[in-house]
Amino acid sequence: QVQLVESGGGLVQAGGSLRLSCAASGRTFSTYVMGWFFQAPGKEREFVGSISWGDSITTYADSVKGRFTISKDYAKNTVYLQMNSLKFEDTAVYYCAASKRPRRIDGSWYWDYWGQGTQVTVSS
Repeated sequence: QVQLVESGGGLVQAGGSLRLSCAASGRTFSTYVMGWFFQAPGKEREFVGSISWGDSITTYADSVKGRFTISKDYAKNTVYLQMNSLKFEDTAVYYCAASKRPRRIDGSWYWDYWGQGTQVTVSS
């Protein structure tokens, strides 16, 4: 059974940092892309960034470029989201996702697996 378990969320002041973790289990993810998303209350789930297990290629949303960094630890089967210079508008539930072939169709994301999410709250 595939599981993605996020951790590391919490309350932080604006300008501060947090590191989220996503522990993956239940299968081999070497051919997968791992993604991070966030969803603020009453809003759509938005793409933060992704990393491919095989070649470590990363992509980021424009809103987080230069502030957020995605990395992975192959031995621990864990993906990380390092968030620096946090802003009030980064407040959201953050989700980890995994897919062999992530797709976006008509504005909706299609990934194979999702985690349960972890809350990040940034105080202004």
